[in-house]
Amino acid sequence: MQLSLWITLLLACLVISFTPGAGAINTMGNALNHGHRRAIWGILGQQAALVIHIAIVAAGVGLLVASSPIAFAIIRYAGAAYLVYLGIRQTLAKVEPDPADDAAETPAASRTESRWAMFRRGLWVNLLNPKAIVFFLAFLPQFVKPDLPQLPQYVIVAVTCVVVDIAVMWGFFAVAAQGFRRFTRTARGQRTLNRIFGALFIAVGVLLAVLH
Repeated sequence: MQLSLWITLLLACLVISFTPGAGAINTMGNALNHGHRRAIWGILGQQAALVIHIAIVAAGVGLLVASSPIAFAIIRYAGAAYLVYLGIRQTLAKVEPDPADDAAETPAASRTESRWAMFRRGLWVNLLNPKAIVFFLAFLPQFVKPDLPQLPQYVIVAVTCVVVDIAVMWGFFAVAAQGFRRFTRTARGQRTLNRIFGALFIAVGVLLAVLH
C-alpha cells in the first residue's frame, strides 16, 4: 500500500474511532465500573468484532448481508435488542460503594465481572451491528486495489483500524471516563452514572432499530 493511501486510511480510521457510538459507551462504562486498565478487555472484544467484520467483507459475505433485507433486519434487530438489554441491566445494576482511597483504580464492581465477560460483551456490542458490515463494504474497497494481492492489503487495513481504535478507545474514551470516577465512590453517584450510561445504551439500540 502506498504511503499516501495509508495516511488517508489512518486519518479515516481516526475520524471513525472518535465518532461516539455503542463501542465508546461500552468502553466508558467499563472504565468507570472496572478501572482504566481492566477496560482494555472490553476494547479487545470490540476489536475482535472489527476483525470479523473486515473478514466478512473480504470474503464477500458482506454483499449478501447488504443485499438481503431479511438477513440485515434480523441482525439489526438482534443488535438493537442486545444494546437495550445492556442498557436495562446497567440501569438496574446493584451499587456497592467502596470508600477505600486505594480502590480508585479497581472499584468493587470489578470483582463481579471477569475479563472474559467484558471481552464477550465488547465482542457482541460491535458484532451485532450490520451497519458496520455495510459501512466496511463501502469503506474498504477505497483502500484495496484489485490488481494487487488482496490478503496483504486487508491485513494492513485491519491492523491499522485495530491499532487506531484501541488507541482512541483506551487513550481517549476510557481516560475521559475517569473524570466521572469521583461519582462512583458513593451509592447515589453510581446509580446516577448507571442510569446515564444505561439510557445511552438504550438510545443507541433504539436508533439502530428505527434508522435505516
